[in-house]
Amino acid sequence: MPFEVIVEQIESELGKPVSELFEYLQEKPYAAASIGQVHRARLHDGTDVIVKVQYPGVDESCDSDLKQLRMTLKLGGLLKMPKESVDKLFAEIRERLKEELDYENEARNIELFRKFHEQQPWVLIPAVIPGHSTRRVLTMELVEGDHVSKVTREQYDQDTVNLIGHRIFTLMADQLFRFQCIHGDPHAGNFAYRPDGSIIMYDFGCVKKLKPEIVEAYRNALVAALDEDYEALDRYLIDLGARVGSQPAVDEAYYAMWRDILVVPFEQRDQPYDFAEADIHKRVAEKTSTVFKYLDYFKPPVESIFIDRMIAGHYWMLKRLGVQAAFRSELEKYLKASETSARG
Repeated sequence: MPFEVIVEQIESELGKPVSELFEYLQEKPYAAASIGQVHRARLHDGTDVIVKVQYPGVDESCDSDLKQLRMTLKLGGLLKMPKESVDKLFAEIRERLKEELDYENEARNIELFRKFHEQQPWVLIPAVIPGHSTRRVLTMELVEGDHVSKVTREQYDQDTVNLIGHRIFTLMADQLFRFQCIHGDPHAGNFAYRPDGSIIMYDFGCVKKLKPEIVEAYRNALVAALDEDYEALDRYLIDLGARVGSQPAVDEAYYAMWRDILVVPFEQRDQPYDFAEADIHKRVAEKTSTVFKYLDYFKPPVESIFIDRMIAGHYWMLKRLGVQAAFRSELEKYLKASETSARG
């Protein structure tokens, strides 16, 4: 996007010339995405910031693209779901897109997560600059760290990498079980790291608040899977809304197959799991064809899609970092704490 358009958007949104708003605004984008781009800048008080600017007209084009996508999938016969489920899915996608396009909503999310993690000084979340932010412009303090590709053994020894791995797990578990509100876009570009073990979180446009009953059903399903209690697992998946209760029972061998693949990092209580050597994604891909037998048995609710997305995103992060860690004991603490909370 031409810099002149970016300047015009900033001045239109904030109601002042860029020269009054910033000591300088860097012309070259610091980062760019489909709905906007980010520029480095400095406030007149000397604070270094980044300015996230939404492209003009992007909200209208996103709505049009979503309608086109649904029509294309429908005509191509790729939507093998009941109309009610499709309606819910696209309503959720539309709602999340609407939220991502509203930078005032993102600013509220940022403050919410800063509050969530205020007792964890190793979690760094850039603060919003309110007077320089609107629905289409978001100004935040500049907080930099290393992209996962820059986490090398020259600066990060294995102990530090493992510490970061445990902290990533804590982030996930806290958001799922304690806060019941998750960062819904956990790709590598939205996280950075520092050699002291700190984790920096960016981009809070996609945040999903979870219903307590969904979290409880998810917890119960995890406990049942770890205990290899497949009858209970089936029951809790129905509670979660992920399993169609009107369908016959699922063969326990099917659950056992997926359980043996997905819980591998949690099998050993004390023996670290080497995520650098993890092949869970390959094993899942090899078994994908087996899902067709039970295609009508499972209809994952929207909430579980976001939870699974969070877990998958952090799995790749742990793998790329080369984390070696045993998470079983940590997971059990969260599961027991959630159980106690539910009973209380």
